[in-house]
Amino acid sequence: MSMKMILKKVHIYFYVFSVAVSYFLFWPFFKYCSRKPSRYRAMNKLRGWWALISSAFAGIFYRFEYEQPIDWSKTYIVCPNHTSNLDISAMCVLVNNNCSFMGKQELADGLVTGLFFRSVDIPVNRDSKMSAFRAFKKAEEKLKEGITLIIFPEGMISETYPPQLCEFKNGPFRLAIELKIPILPVTSANTWEILWDTGTKYGSRPGVCNFYIHKPIDTSHLTVNDADTLRDDVYAIMKAKLEGGLQPAQV
Repeated sequence: MSMKMILKKVHIYFYVFSVAVSYFLFWPFFKYCSRKPSRYRAMNKLRGWWALISSAFAGIFYRFEYEQPIDWSKTYIVCPNHTSNLDISAMCVLVNNNCSFMGKQELADGLVTGLFFRSVDIPVNRDSKMSAFRAFKKAEEKLKEGITLIIFPEGMISETYPPQLCEFKNGPFRLAIELKIPILPVTSANTWEILWDTGTKYGSRPGVCNFYIHKPIDTSHLTVNDADTLRDDVYAIMKAKLEGGLQPAQV
């Protein structure tokens, strides 16, 4: 094993330590906020600070480039591509509004993620049609309440390395059309280079994760028959950005 890989392996343990220690410090406040939906907005604010602090302590930072300014007083379905656990932290930092993630059922049992997926977030068992139906009904309720929804449309992290943009699921796009909620595509360009997936295989390193926030896509004029087209259009937008690249961050 090369010295570079050894250092990356050491760094992932340091990052996990940073996440764990900072979570322990934030836990009493998370627990308090999780008890009532009226406190979920505060919980999301705290989650954003936790994501920033735990990443920064390990030398990991987030840079956001915008196609146009985003009005966070509006409700969106945020659709980022997914190559790293850091994408989750980045979305906590990015979304300046009350928000919920939709993610796999296993996250509800996670030591760190469990508290969130038993309160503010929405777990879904993709192998169960009934679970998926209930999850999307809950998502619909949250969107109607003005809560922004964050869904990774790939539904997974690519198993190949370097990761490829996987096929998008239909759910978030159909939901956006049915409720006339704009889609906000977010392209993560290099996060996998900092930490791919969970980091267990290739470790991690300090650096700046670059994200490009595309302009919101209006769905008010679309019908459910346009869901596939909307999905493919968003995929094409993000793929083109990935192939074109983002400007490197200045550290």
